[in-house]
Amino acid sequence: MTPTQYNHMPTPTRTASCSCGQLTVQAPRDPVRVTVCHCLACQRRTGSVFGAQARFAAQSVQIRGTSNVFVRIGDSGGKIAYHFCPTCGTTVHYALEGEPQLVAIPVGAFANPEFPPPGRSLYEQRVHGWVRLPSNVEYIG
Repeated sequence: MTPTQYNHMPTPTRTASCSCGQLTVQAPRDPVRVTVCHCLACQRRTGSVFGAQARFAAQSVQIRGTSNVFVRIGDSGGKIAYHFCPTCGTTVHYALEGEPQLVAIPVGAFANPEFPPPGRSLYEQRVHGWVRLPSNVEYIG
C-alpha cells in the first residue's frame, strides 16, 4: 500500500445511540480515555452503581438528532451539560465546563461488549464494596 492510498482510508469509528435511535454520536474508534465514576450523582444518573464514560476530542465526533439538556453542578463546582433524547430519555453525550475540548459519551450507549476497559476510577470513597475493576486502573479519590 502506498502512502497516498493509506491517507484515503476511512478512520474506523464507533456509534453511540439512544434506545430509540433518534440521537446518535459517531466517534473515533479509540477514545482519549475511559473512566468510571462512583459519585452519587453518576449513580443516580445511570441507575447503576457507577457511570462509565469514554471521552473523545470534541472536533472528532459527529452528533446527529435532537437532544434536551440537563445541567448540574459537579462536586468540583463546574457545570456538566447532559444531552439526552427527548423521546426515550437516554443520555448519549455530555460536556464538562472545565473540558470544552472533550465530549463524554456513556460507554453503554455504544452497546459494545468489546469496548476498551476503564483506565481511571473516580470517587473511590463511594464505590460499592462488591465492585471489582481491572488491576491496572488508576484510582483517583
